[in-house]
Amino acid sequence: MSTNTSRSATLSIDGRQVELPVRDGTLGPSVVDIQRLYADAGVFTFDPGFTSTAACESKITFIDGDKGELLYRGYPIEQLAEKSHYLEVCYLLLYGELPDAAQLEDFENRVTRHTMLHEQMQYFYRGFRRDAHPMAIVCGVVGAMSAFYHDSTDINDPWQREVATIRLIAKMPTIVAWAFKYSIGQPFVYPRNDLDYASNFLHMCFAVPAEEYHVDPVLARAMDRIFTLHADHEQNASTSTVRLAGSSGANPFACIAAGVACLWGPAHGGANEACLNMLREIGTVDRIPEYIKRAKDKDDPFRLMGFGHRVYKNFDPRAKVMKQSADEVLHLLGIDDNPTLQVAKELERIALEDEYFIEKKLYPNVDFYSGIILEAMGFPTSMFTALFAMSRTVGWIAQWKEMIEEKSKIGRPRQLYTGPVRRDYVEVENR
Repeated sequence: MSTNTSRSATLSIDGRQVELPVRDGTLGPSVVDIQRLYADAGVFTFDPGFTSTAACESKITFIDGDKGELLYRGYPIEQLAEKSHYLEVCYLLLYGELPDAAQLEDFENRVTRHTMLHEQMQYFYRGFRRDAHPMAIVCGVVGAMSAFYHDSTDINDPWQREVATIRLIAKMPTIVAWAFKYSIGQPFVYPRNDLDYASNFLHMCFAVPAEEYHVDPVLARAMDRIFTLHADHEQNASTSTVRLAGSSGANPFACIAAGVACLWGPAHGGANEACLNMLREIGTVDRIPEYIKRAKDKDDPFRLMGFGHRVYKNFDPRAKVMKQSADEVLHLLGIDDNPTLQVAKELERIALEDEYFIEKKLYPNVDFYSGIILEAMGFPTSMFTALFAMSRTVGWIAQWKEMIEEKSKIGRPRQLYTGPVRRDYVEVENR
């Protein structure tokens, strides 16, 4: 919990002085508490994009953008990606501590036994056009879960919140895999309880009834790392959307569907798809100087995707892990000489040495390599954001649960109004 300090900030406005308390967290910058600003001074703050606003208090994830550090409940993402696995990370995010062996086994069993979807949901899928974007399907199906699972929509019941939590984490891989299968015209593959979380997902995506499909453990490990690296990322746009939707008392499935919809934007979850498209556009290493020149030209609309981050002003710690996974996956699949990868590596080298990129702190981010890995595995670019949504579901739920348990107020941002002043209606014949 944050603490009030003896410090305060003084705001001087219209000849009046207002004292605003300063609060400290366990890490990160202090905040000026403005909760009573309107009541005491009659003014709001103006912060488009919430670049300097702490909208909530949270114990889940911490980012130090200057250091390039990402912590889940205090644990560095690099350690979790190397030593842990996704379901253990899910437990950590949800409950605050790493599980012991018995707790982990119980949690994994509960998730494993909730992976099947209600059979009638197959008809819901078939209501979409065959060429529907997988994210449109995922968003619709997640929202529709509230129509199938009535026994876990009461947000005031802790047990129902827990059931909804397990159901969402367990069923999201099935939802996403079926969206993929539907988009390519293949039959749905049911989940298997004998496979781990990542292997089960890959099996549902790439197995067909006509023959056996064996999941390569290297691919499963790479997939698991992608899930872990994307599990949560503090108060980003989609997480804030989930919290805002949840603050109204909406059921958990509706809240997560809202997060999926927000994630779909190219500036958020669609960034890895945009990055891969850019690398393909560049095509070969010899064309990189041309695009670097364009990126530096402020009059050219071209932008290098996969570089820089809203929060990180240093190397994205997730990108380091993702680069290692990309090397492993491409080596396994025998495509080390992949032209797209060669372009990516050369771009990274330039970004780390070129004064323009260094000065603007444009380091490769997590999207830079994730798209290459997913394409190598056989996923089309239309599936990238859906995979992101599946990974981020646990973070959304953890943030949603934290907000519910703290009994947060309904979100209600204010505005700086710049429209017409009051005016009277004029009859149409007199206009």
